[in-house]
Amino acid sequence: MPENEEEIDNTEEEATPLGFEIVSWEISEYQKHDRGRWWYLLYGLIAAACLVYALWQANFLFAVIIVIGSLSLLFNDARHPRSLSVVITTEGVVVGNNFYSYDDIKHFSIVYKPQENLKRLYFEFKSFARHRLSLALHDTNPLYIREHLIKYLPEDLDRNDEPASEFFTRFLKL
Repeated sequence: MPENEEEIDNTEEEATPLGFEIVSWEISEYQKHDRGRWWYLLYGLIAAACLVYALWQANFLFAVIIVIGSLSLLFNDARHPRSLSVVITTEGVVVGNNFYSYDDIKHFSIVYKPQENLKRLYFEFKSFARHRLSLALHDTNPLYIREHLIKYLPEDLDRNDEPASEFFTRFLKL
């Protein structure tokens, strides 16, 4: 007997226009970090120092980038992330309104480290123009996902950790 209701839902395949649904779950559009007063103070000091340096060097493009980046961070911090559905089908992966065909995906990998609270699914694309797709698995069983994805895609067994870019983004709360 399955441990929870999600496992019951995962075993039923439902027809969609993009193939038969294998598994689905919900994720946030992006990870919203809890930033304290000290984080904003330190960020403000670093941004101000970079702005002063850019103006001192007469590098106005760098100054504009600092201002736009800071405003973007503040405006983005004020809004809440949307909830997106992730659906793995027999034809590809649907994330929100975007469909990624298995023909466009080079391979997948799963990083699961419970001690670090890290459970993510990665898709690398064949095209160099497309960035890696990283999805949080939350309560979804990674073995179940692997069991079905391996039928359609090769697995990258060399990936044991999250990419450095994601680690630093999470560490710096960006």
